[in-house]
Amino acid sequence: MNNKGLISEINMTSLADVSITLLVIFIITAPMMTPGIDVNLPRTDASLPHDEEGVTVSINKEKEIFVDNDRVAIDDFETRIRQILSSKPPNIIIYLRADKEVDYGFVVEIVGRMRKAGVKELGLVAEIPQG
Repeated sequence: MNNKGLISEINMTSLADVSITLLVIFIITAPMMTPGIDVNLPRTDASLPHDEEGVTVSINKEKEIFVDNDRVAIDDFETRIRQILSSKPPNIIIYLRADKEVDYGFVVEIVGRMRKAGVKELGLVAEIPQG
């Protein structure tokens, strides 16, 4: 058998090209991958920083409720929050994002349901004014 010089080394140039290409693709697509419910937040200087470790409850202007990105019926909301609290650490923060056009009474009702379900840490998310 004649071994015609098989190359047993990794071609680093191709590996670097592929790695850089993948890096560029992830840099471009990462901001678009951030899921979210379209909510027009009120503006205030007193907003809490939004920590990604918590669970986000969103209410859009049609009064639809979303837990993270899953739509939840108002009748099933407390049960869903209890399930989340049982599977997360005890000091988990629930962030409430409500559209500024949603009436105050509905937001208070949702906060009351969260408290009834056992939420101890609640953060209200608002948009910080620019400039």
